[in-house]
Amino acid sequence: MQHPQQLVRALQQNIGKVIVGKDDVVELTLIALLCRGHVLIEDVPGVGKTTLASALAKSLDCTFKRIQFTPDVTPSDVTGYSIANFKTGDMEFKPGAVMSQIVLADEINRTSPKTQSSLLEVMEEYQITVDGVTHQLPRPFIVLATQNPIEFVGTYPLPEAQMDRFFMKISIGYPSQEDEIDILGRYTTATAPMQSLEPICSAEEVLMMQGAVNEIYTAKEARSYVAAIVAATRRHAMLRLGVSTRGAISLTRAAQAFALLEGRNYILPEDIQRMARSVLSHRVSLSPEARMKGILPERIIDGVLAQVQVPVKVS
Repeated sequence: MQHPQQLVRALQQNIGKVIVGKDDVVELTLIALLCRGHVLIEDVPGVGKTTLASALAKSLDCTFKRIQFTPDVTPSDVTGYSIANFKTGDMEFKPGAVMSQIVLADEINRTSPKTQSSLLEVMEEYQITVDGVTHQLPRPFIVLATQNPIEFVGTYPLPEAQMDRFFMKISIGYPSQEDEIDILGRYTTATAPMQSLEPICSAEEVLMMQGAVNEIYTAKEARSYVAAIVAATRRHAMLRLGVSTRGAISLTRAAQAFALLEGRNYILPEDIQRMARSVLSHRVSLSPEARMKGILPERIIDGVLAQVQVPVKVS
């Protein structure tokens, strides 16, 4: 079995056949997978959100399902339901869309809060309960949810408590002009790039890599650095709500995964800084003054990192 670093680099290269020029986005998504976390992709239509999820599923040889969220989608569509079998007289469970290893929750903010909650509960507990019977989800399990940051008519924004369930938030963004030329060349041939993808990593290997993340050593100085960053967000004048303890745990785990990909068995302050934006920005709530000034959460996180003292030595 290959080293986790080699497997992840191979996955990046494979997914890069369809997601061009976005190695950092692919790496963040894989880090979330290694940390058993879920990803919120906030971006405009047509930049490859669905393609990213599909390419990840094909590269991992995992099952993949997509939920197109609309106001009429119900919780049972997500989790499943029980129905009577008139031949046997028994109740049979019909699994919903989440009974898959990779789930794309497309435009999650277009469905009702009740349906949103049904998905987010599954994300936290990795199981569903229907009519008193609990069903375990397949492993590995990851949800990639999308939302459009510029269309808010008819949407139901996720509240802070539900945003906190997402391990990280990423944005794919438009490609550079050179990358777009490359994309046009790949997608105007007889064979679509997605059709050429082959599985290069099994579910068992993903579970192995997830276990390897737990083995990365986290020194007390590194844990103190994370705690100091989180504490600084909680007393920041431009924030109404700082980072939760769940956010602190997620930042530490993300740093562990990044260290693993760098070939180290311990984390450095630089690993924490590298992950902070993606893991923490969606977990803070801006004050009214900050919103009026148009200050972005990412800018505040950058400011916090600049202010908090970095450990001189991590042992």
